[in-house]
Amino acid sequence: MPDQSQSRAVTGRPAVLAVLSAAAFVASLDLFIVNVAFEQIGADLGASITDLSWVLNAYAILYAALLVPAGRLADRYGRKGAFLAGLALFTLASVACAAAGDVWTLVAARAVQAVGAAILTPASLGLVVAAAPPERRATWIRIWAATGAVAAAFGPAVGGVLVEASWQWVFLVNLPIGLAALAVAAVVVEPSRDDAATRLPDLLGASALALAVGALTLALVEGDAWGWTSGRVLGAFVVSALATLGFLVSSRRHAEPVISPDLLRVRAFRWANLTSLLFAVPFAAALLVTVLWLQTVWGYSPIRTGLAVAPGPLMVPFCAALAHRFLARVPVGWVVALGCVLFAAGTLLTASTVGVEPAYVTDLLPGWLIGGAGVGLALPNILSSATADLPPTRAATGSAVVTMTRQLGTAFGVTLVVVVLGTPAPAEVLDSFQRVWWSLAGVMVLAALSAPLLTPARRPVDLPLAEVVA
Repeated sequence: MPDQSQSRAVTGRPAVLAVLSAAAFVASLDLFIVNVAFEQIGADLGASITDLSWVLNAYAILYAALLVPAGRLADRYGRKGAFLAGLALFTLASVACAAAGDVWTLVAARAVQAVGAAILTPASLGLVVAAAPPERRATWIRIWAATGAVAAAFGPAVGGVLVEASWQWVFLVNLPIGLAALAVAAVVVEPSRDDAATRLPDLLGASALALAVGALTLALVEGDAWGWTSGRVLGAFVVSALATLGFLVSSRRHAEPVISPDLLRVRAFRWANLTSLLFAVPFAAALLVTVLWLQTVWGYSPIRTGLAVAPGPLMVPFCAALAHRFLARVPVGWVVALGCVLFAAGTLLTASTVGVEPAYVTDLLPGWLIGGAGVGLALPNILSSATADLPPTRAATGSAVVTMTRQLGTAFGVTLVVVVLGTPAPAEVLDSFQRVWWSLAGVMVLAALSAPLLTPARRPVDLPLAEVVA
C-alpha cells in the first residue's frame, strides 16, 4: 500500500512549484516595478534622479551581497523556515515603503525589503530542486527562472497601472500576494535542508562586497555633482578599493566564502556568472532609460508608459519556449549569445530611429520587440546552464551566486544611466539618451562574446514544448 504522505507530496508538487515561483515573481517584480513611479515619487518626496537611483540600487546591492550567505544559512538551518521568514520580512518592508515620507526613509525600507528577498530567493529555488522529480528538475528550474524574468520585464507595465492610483501601490501590491503565498507555502511545502552544511557563511565577506559596490556606486553617481577630484569622491573610490581587498582576503581565508573556489572551477558556472553580470547591466538600464524617455521626453503618463513597454516583455515567454526547442540541436551558450546579439541590435535600432517627437510604433516598438526576444532567449538559460553541472546539494548556493552577479549588474546598469545621461539641456536630450543606448549595446556585445563558453557538459533534459510553458 503506497505511503499517503508520499502520495500527497506527489500530487501537491504543482502547487509547490506555483507558490515558490509566485514568491520569486514578487521579489523579481520589485526590482523593476519602481521605474514607472520615479517621476511621481520624486515629485511627492522632492527627490532628484540621483537620489531616486538609490531606491533601486540600495535594493540591488544588498540583495546581491546577501543572496549567497542567505542561501548557505537556508541550507544549514532549513529552507522552508528561511523561505517563510524572508517572505514575511519582504512583505512587511513593502508596507514600510508605502508609508515612507521622504526618499531616504524609502531607501531604508527598500534595504530591508532586499534582506527579505535575499533570504526567500535562494531558499525558494532550493525547495524547487528538492521537490522536483529528478527527470523534470531542469524544466522546473527553467520555469522558476522564467517566472522571475517575466516579472522583472513586466514590472513597469504593472507599475504604470498601479501608479495611476498612487505610487504607494507599487509596494502595497506585495501585501496580498505575500500573505497568500505565506499561507499556501506553510501547508504545501515540505521542509528541506542540507545536512552537510555545518559552517556559518562568510558574513564579513558579504558585508565587504556590499560596501565595495555601494561606495563605487556612490562615487560614480555623485562624481559630477561633487567633483571627480573632490575628497568625497576620491574617498568613496578608496573605500571601494579597500572593501574589495577585504572581500578577497576574507574569501581566501573563510571556510565558507561568498563564492567558493570549487564552484569557480566548474567552467559553465564560471562563464555563466560573467555573462550574467554583463547581461544584467543593459537589461536593467534599458528598462529605466526607456521609461525615462517615455515620461520625460515624450510626456507619457505612467499607465501609458506601462502599456508602451508591455509588448517587449510579451516576447519573453514565447522566445524562452522557442529557445528550449533549439536546445536539442544547438549548444545553450550559442542560444544565449543569439539572445544577447538580438538585444544589442534592438537597442541600436532604437538609438538610430527614435526622435524627440513621439512616434512609438515606428521609432521605439521595433527595437523593443527585438530586445524582448533577446531576453527570452538569454536570461532563463543563463541560470539553468550555470547550475546544470553542479551537484544537487550545491544548486541553491550556485543559483544564489549567479543571481548575485545579475543583481550587481543591475546596480551597475542603473548607475550607468545616471552617469551617462546626467541632466541634459533640452537641446541635448536626444544625444544624451543615444549615448546611453549605444553604451548598453556595447556591454551586451561583450555578454554575447562570453556566452558560448557557458555551455554545460551535461545538457539539460529535453522535454516537449508544452511542458516548458505549462
